Amino acid sequence: MEPIAHLRGVGALRALLEKFFKGPIVLSAVLAIALNFVIEAAGRHSVVEAMGFAYARPAVFLLNAMIIFITLLTAMLFRRRILVYAVWSVFWLSLGVTNGVILSYRMTPFTMKDLSMLESGITVVPSYLSKMQIAAVIVVMAASALLFIALFMFAPKKQGRLPRVRNACVFALVFVMSAGVMVSAVKTNVAGTVFGNLAYAYKDYGVAYCFMNTWLNTGIKRPSGYSEYSMKNIFDEGELSSMGSYELYSDAEASAFTKTLPNIIFLQMESFIDPSEIKGLTYSEEPAPWFHSLREGYSSGYLTVPSIGAGTANTEFEVLSGMSTKFFGPGEYPYKSVLKDVPCESLAYDLRDLGYTAHAIHNHRGAFYHRNQVFANLGFDTFTSLEYMNGVSKTPRNWAKDDVLLEQIKGAMDSTEGQDFVFAISVQGHGSYPEKRMVEEPYVKVSGIDTEEETNSFEYYIQQIREMDSFLRDLTEELDAMDEDVLLVIYGDHLPALDIDDSDMKNGSSFETEYVIWSNYPLEKENKDLYSYQLAAEVESRLGMTKGTLMAYHQRHKNDNFYLDKLRKLQYDILYGERYVYAGRKAFEPTELQMGFAPISAVKAVKINDTYYIYGSGFTPFSKAMVDGNVIKTEFISPNRLAVRGHLAKRDLDRLQIGQVGKNDVVLSAIELGGGGKGGAAAPHGSDAEAE
Repeated sequence: MEPIAHLRGVGALRALLEKFFKGPIVLSAVLAIALNFVIEAAGRHSVVEAMGFAYARPAVFLLNAMIIFITLLTAMLFRRRILVYAVWSVFWLSLGVTNGVILSYRMTPFTMKDLSMLESGITVVPSYLSKMQIAAVIVVMAASALLFIALFMFAPKKQGRLPRVRNACVFALVFVMSAGVMVSAVKTNVAGTVFGNLAYAYKDYGVAYCFMNTWLNTGIKRPSGYSEYSMKNIFDEGELSSMGSYELYSDAEASAFTKTLPNIIFLQMESFIDPSEIKGLTYSEEPAPWFHSLREGYSSGYLTVPSIGAGTANTEFEVLSGMSTKFFGPGEYPYKSVLKDVPCESLAYDLRDLGYTAHAIHNHRGAFYHRNQVFANLGFDTFTSLEYMNGVSKTPRNWAKDDVLLEQIKGAMDSTEGQDFVFAISVQGHGSYPEKRMVEEPYVKVSGIDTEEETNSFEYYIQQIREMDSFLRDLTEELDAMDEDVLLVIYGDHLPALDIDDSDMKNGSSFETEYVIWSNYPLEKENKDLYSYQLAAEVESRLGMTKGTLMAYHQRHKNDNFYLDKLRKLQYDILYGERYVYAGRKAFEPTELQMGFAPISAVKAVKINDTYYIYGSGFTPFSKAMVDGNVIKTEFISPNRLAVRGHLAKRDLDRLQIGQVGKNDVVLSAIELGGGGKGGAAAPHGSDAEAE
């Protein structure tokens, strides 16, 4: 009897286990853990690293699995549970694989904002995937669709009565408990909500958790106690004008005062630091000798920026606006969200009010980070991007070298009679940095690094830094010779995307770059450390100027109690709220942004054999013929001549335009044949789905 009883016990246990594992809760949990592991392995491009993540940070790993688990558990609300499991599994796997593929080509991981820009994102797919890979993606998508159809038609579904009310209550209970776990994880710092570098955050906190945050946590939340009274109380009595905002000068006073002010140039240098700031490394010679001399001779200090290794646009935004990006959603780029539609007080607007012409210059694509749209909402008069430049040399990684900015900065200043504000954005130092040797005889050799691959990456980076440093020397020498006063602010946007953390830096922080305030006229040297959102206010202060609400706040209230809380309220009020600090009015209108400061003209088209030659001026390799908005294959011959071979008919000439056309046929501006003028009004259509 005992063996029979034993067999009955085993059978009962097996039946219990089978019933247990057939239940939606356990099945969803097991499937969630498996899916989460695959997603992390795809994002890290390594199964071993995914295992290391699960072992080193089990609480974070399970937190991500819990997010996936909640979505899978919705299966208990439907009869076709297998179909629901399949749909969610395909969704999560697609997200994980897409993130892994994107991280193979760019430094910023996949976010909800990318998903919301799916239509424009599709246009960049050919830039990343081969035709064979695109075909494979189409096959997988078709197979997934067929799988869903087959499961809907043939997969078994739950028989009998479905206890929907009970299941809904169970799901709601699990959802609430999971939300409680999530809140607890944030409060105990198991998971974070401030992401200095989105790529690092995905590795630290997991793909599912970070992706969810980029979806749910965007913009600036309404501060508690937000009211007109609380906003006006941020400033001292009488500090804001009756019209709202901080106004120091009347029109006549502004005109007189402006004549005493210099031309102002801000130069934001991509991934630029003095490599001697990295501990434990030795160099065959000084990596950035000119910057080092500027730092010693002029006002300088450390600059705390909002990101590491990537996030150029957020440092740029902080410097221009005086706002902190830490108050926005994790990993959010205001350039990709609110700034596309809402004008924002900025240094450019402030200086335009004083009679300055505001120029933005960037030796990279104009549509990157939507700058061709955003700069109109930041007060710029012109924006000259790579598409409007000639004589551009490239790094081995195909980034434009910064020496082209010298001609562009001088050209922008020469294009106007009065004072200029130039905001120039560098790109040469951009990662990623190759592990294979791409520079046979580097200017500076590095020692103190463990592996050959890392040494190659560092030496490539320092090669770019040395060339950028030479550009700085040339720029300051040219500006020094000018017969106009010039103030130049130089700073790095963030540390390079190398294996660097706080312990590697002499200053103890991987969020700090350096800045220098140089001038070609006497200006007292004063060193201080700043946050990037304080830099413009500090420059105004050095010029004896207070212009703009946020600039006044940083100058006069940075030592107030709850300084950052009040800054957050100001940012909410200006971008999302009732604009109480502007007395409820719309203080700024978008500018009529002109693409390119130099004239472009298309005078005539002459046909020779089967080729039309288009004559004009200001052409670049990005100048393309267009008919009815459709871009035609065009050959750049010189700044005065283009060629269109076999793609034009005489009847097309009345509708012919010459456009400055960026990657993925994004038209930045266009002029009619027989016309000309400036580079052209910015074309608001077309967007770039990449992130820098």
